[in-house]
Amino acid sequence: MLRNLSFLAILALFSCTEKKPQDDFLRRAHELLATTPIVDTHIDFPWHLVEYKKWYTPGYTAFAVKNPDGDFDWERAKKGGLYGPFMSIYIPAHFQKELGRSKKVADSLIDMVHAIVKDYPEKFALAPRADDILANFKKGIVSLPMGMENGSPLDKIEDVAYFHQRGIRYVTLTHGKDNHISDSSYDTLHTHGGLSEYGREVVREMNRVGIMIDVSHLSDEAIMDVLEVAQKPLIATHSACRHFTPGFERNLPDSLIRAIAKTGGVVQVPFSQYFLGGSVRAAWQKADDEREARKIPEHGPEALAFYQEFGKKNGEPFWISVREVADHIDHIKNLVGIDYVGLGSDFDGVGIALPPDLDDVDEFPNLIAELLRRGYADEEIRKICNGNVLRVWRANE
Repeated sequence: MLRNLSFLAILALFSCTEKKPQDDFLRRAHELLATTPIVDTHIDFPWHLVEYKKWYTPGYTAFAVKNPDGDFDWERAKKGGLYGPFMSIYIPAHFQKELGRSKKVADSLIDMVHAIVKDYPEKFALAPRADDILANFKKGIVSLPMGMENGSPLDKIEDVAYFHQRGIRYVTLTHGKDNHISDSSYDTLHTHGGLSEYGREVVREMNRVGIMIDVSHLSDEAIMDVLEVAQKPLIATHSACRHFTPGFERNLPDSLIRAIAKTGGVVQVPFSQYFLGGSVRAAWQKADDEREARKIPEHGPEALAFYQEFGKKNGEPFWISVREVADHIDHIKNLVGIDYVGLGSDFDGVGIALPPDLDDVDEFPNLIAELLRRGYADEEIRKICNGNVLRVWRANE
């Protein structure tokens, strides 16, 4: 039969044949997500509202329902199967310079999340406990658990219990600069050579009150200190594998992935192109340098047009896909097992530097379809979507 077809017809025939499995995997992904809520441990929606000057504008809580400028909102979360987006209470490092300032910023961002839940109780709910995620999912409600990115608001040890009472369920001990708790992977000062003595006290208190200890953004030495002090499973809420980005300390080496797994913890893979590959990271850094030199904004249509043109001129790899995210999931699974990997997108925190087929919360099914294509069983995907991180959360409660 094929001999009677033109070359183009043959190509079209094979093209259609190849698309069928793709469509089937995506269909299966949607079916799986209908009964399996995704928990994403890092979404920067609160700070997005600050950056875009939407906070405190009349009716600002409505952006949680529909927000086309960002990566997250209720409408797209429902489409993508995301029912446990951890709202990042992000504290920029410059607030560390003024005693008490970080705590005020954290309280105001927590108030923002509470206001969203108050204004839209039929759509959103808080989640003080891990099991609340599943209970709210059964009602069709999106939970808004909270994690604090940067422990700088913990001015005194009593603040740990205070923020637990306010709803914080993990704390990233530091962020872009060393603070009074821990050294940062991005800082060259190595102020404490790991954790400070106060940082060790904070880790013990977090274990006591039931806050997960997040080791993303920490220096290797600080993570090793946490491993020495902590008595409960650890979490890396948005850290990828250094195996793919040699020399990039922000990602985790195999040795620390193994060590986190030995605590019973979990590594949550981010989606940013900055974290997923060495050559991709270098290309984006070069692009950002040129964009800044030309005074082009970091976000918006002008930025997108610039990055697209830059990619055309400089070639690949510049834009990547769900495949690279799945590669990191594969690596952790093969290294320590399926029980120690999850999802921590960093949506609304990395601008445009996201795979085009995974650039907002309604595209989670594309990633699940890719895992199915690679032969992941339904039960393995359920662990990645929520089972592993909920286990760690419960162990810390």
